[in-house]
Amino acid sequence: MATVPVPRQTTGSDGRDLKQVPRTRAVRERVRAAAAACVATLDRSRPPTLQQLEQQGRALLQRVGLPESYLGFAMVLLGSAFWKEQFAAIPFDRRLLLLPQCARPSQGCPAECDELGLRCEECGACPIAGFKVEAEKLGYQVVVADGTPIALKMIVSGQTDGILGVACLDVLEKAVEKLLLAGVPAYAIPLHTGNCKDSSFDEDWLREVLSLQRPTSGVRTHSYLPLLRATDRMFERDLAVLLAHGCAAEGDAATNDSLAATEALAFDFLGRGGKRLRPFIMLAAYDALRGGPATRGATPDEAVMDDSVRRVALAIEAFHKASLVHDDIEDDDDCRYGRPTLHRCYGVATAINVGDYLLGLGYRLVGRERQALGADVVADVLARLADAHVRLSKGQGAELAWRDDRDQQLRPIDALSIYALKTAPAFDAALYAGLRLAGPADHYDPAIEAFCRYVGVAFQILNDLDDWSGDARNKQRAGGDVLAMRPTLLLAFALEAASAAQREELRALVAAERRDGSAVKRARWIYEECRVFDQARRLARKYRDRARAVAADVEPEELRHLLGFVVDTLLAQAAARHVEDTAGPSLPTVVA
Repeated sequence: MATVPVPRQTTGSDGRDLKQVPRTRAVRERVRAAAAACVATLDRSRPPTLQQLEQQGRALLQRVGLPESYLGFAMVLLGSAFWKEQFAAIPFDRRLLLLPQCARPSQGCPAECDELGLRCEECGACPIAGFKVEAEKLGYQVVVADGTPIALKMIVSGQTDGILGVACLDVLEKAVEKLLLAGVPAYAIPLHTGNCKDSSFDEDWLREVLSLQRPTSGVRTHSYLPLLRATDRMFERDLAVLLAHGCAAEGDAATNDSLAATEALAFDFLGRGGKRLRPFIMLAAYDALRGGPATRGATPDEAVMDDSVRRVALAIEAFHKASLVHDDIEDDDDCRYGRPTLHRCYGVATAINVGDYLLGLGYRLVGRERQALGADVVADVLARLADAHVRLSKGQGAELAWRDDRDQQLRPIDALSIYALKTAPAFDAALYAGLRLAGPADHYDPAIEAFCRYVGVAFQILNDLDDWSGDARNKQRAGGDVLAMRPTLLLAFALEAASAAQREELRALVAAERRDGSAVKRARWIYEECRVFDQARRLARKYRDRARAVAADVEPEELRHLLGFVVDTLLAQAAARHVEDTAGPSLPTVVA
């Protein structure tokens, strides 16, 4: 479980690993004490940013005379020290203890696993069961699992308010920093190794924090958790109520299965899975221009929004889900959110119709709020949404045109132009809608446009990189972009840097009627030979830094912090995967 993000790079300037854990107890205690002393001097009204946390970690290591190879460890301990006091004020029955499966014996463990993790019973073979029993007696919710999906779901759904976790630094790196930077009190205890076998940790550290309970000192850190939960409630609990405002089945459709079929499929897909980033961004932008009442010292559940505002946020997600349905058809994808895509289940015609219904639903949700929000506000929001819809379609159309004409050249500038059209408009529409619902927003246009362009392009580059992990957008197939032969930045970089023979092989892959796993292997080999993965990571970092620079000049303060939060969380993978190279590629003119 992660309590803080890990460094923006995984290796130092000399190639050393930055995620090492000190081998000796004495060194670990020195770092822990230095982290506590550092945090005592900090302003804790807001969570530290990634940049601040890294700066503090480097300064800490210099003070205690340790190399930068311990930077990840130092940052984790700084984050734990930052949240320790507020974690201690959370009632035991609102805390989650996350224990690692890899701390059990590699041989002879009798416990079985299910969807909630290890079903651990006290047997004396390892410390895990003992801590589980002890924590449950105090009132903790306990999960024994490697990774964070369960913990994150429990936090956002409101089942728990703070996390005490034991994990290796690799798990910390892969965790969703969004919640932790968002203001979730969390305390992490790193495993001594990351080999996922017979792991150990400082058990007395866990025992100390496990039973720690103190009244709050009055320090409250700004938190986006109330807004994250408000967004989650819209889809998990309040969806039917929000859609009932003139959007549910009409007339005899309510009693006619065939007439209600499209609506049922659309509502099911709307409420299904996903990060729900865009409606969150809309609600958070609206809150920011109102002074941040939902984030400024609020308890985790104090985010109250008018239904009219929430319906606009719902519309933002409806547009996004419609684009996913159509995108899955155009890319002929098999899986979405871990389930077969709609066109695989119901056919292309039905899936197209569901996507169209979601588009109409989004416009209807906004249009019917003109009395509550004002006709001028609704008109402005609808115009921005329509513009985003057109730009997205143009971007997708450019991608399809390239795939239909395999003789076209693909330069990095071409791929980035498509990215700017396909990804940035949705973030732009979400931000603008939140700002416009709170008041006049035209003067924010230049900053919003630049910010969303940089964020959107960086986000899409990371999506390309994720495609090679086998779980990009929950599609669960490594190299899917190669199999579908999409015009990605990785392909453009490879075509630019490849030898004549490699370029000819790539062009043959592009021209082929069908591709299989062997094509993915060949493409990966060429990409690695041409170092396109490193090049893409560096470019993603440059776009992230440009977005951060735009955010730094925005007023008011609450909006400036929101944009910084979006950069740090949405583009967290760029930070985690970045390989330092100050020379790097320059920013193409399309987004400069």
